[in-house]
Amino acid sequence: MIATSKATTVVFDLDGTLVDTAPDLVASLNHTIAQRDLAPVTYEDLTHLVGQGARVMITRAFALRGAPVSESELPPLLDRFIEHYAAGMPGLSRPYPGLVEALDRLRDAGHLLAVCTNKMEGLARPLIEALSLTGYFTAITGGDTFAVRKPDAAHLTGTIDLAGGVPQKAVMIGDSINDILAARNAGIPSIAVPFGYSDVAIDTLGATAVINHFDELTYELVEHLVTGR
Repeated sequence: MIATSKATTVVFDLDGTLVDTAPDLVASLNHTIAQRDLAPVTYEDLTHLVGQGARVMITRAFALRGAPVSESELPPLLDRFIEHYAAGMPGLSRPYPGLVEALDRLRDAGHLLAVCTNKMEGLARPLIEALSLTGYFTAITGGDTFAVRKPDAAHLTGTIDLAGGVPQKAVMIGDSINDILAARNAGIPSIAVPFGYSDVAIDTLGATAVINHFDELTYELVEHLVTGR
């Protein structure tokens, strides 16, 4: 096992990267906006809604339906979303193909693994636990863990620190511009995945590397990105 202070830290986004959460996000979002008799959103809409947590997702959904919502109206709507989402967890959400095998490979190679998501920590942790993934990660941080969130570099570097790693030996894996920008802002290499919820082509985000399946997430790739060798 590599010494913790020298181990490479592999940081994952959650929604659209580790886990396909789209069916449950859409269901809970539609439950929320139904309170105002708004038309349901679809999976195709989701790529324009996710990425900044539930509060922003709800605001964007109302705007999408031409019904802007005020700040004072948001708290009960957020509570409605959280109650519905948490009650159904894990619902239809599932890890992406090959993920568990990739986590096993990286952990067995001595890498530290962490989650850095803009989802609220109070929703991220029980979801990860319900899918029996918690044991893989030495740190799990959400959009409300720190005073900042992705794409702010401090969200990512704070996660790496909690995991026991150092930014100089870390890589970020995600499906959206927030993930890639957080890595870039922190001076950390990034890996993009195309099966998530980006509203633009993944190869336009400027990630250091792109993988199409978790079978491609190997020790050798991670170490190449971190060391340049």
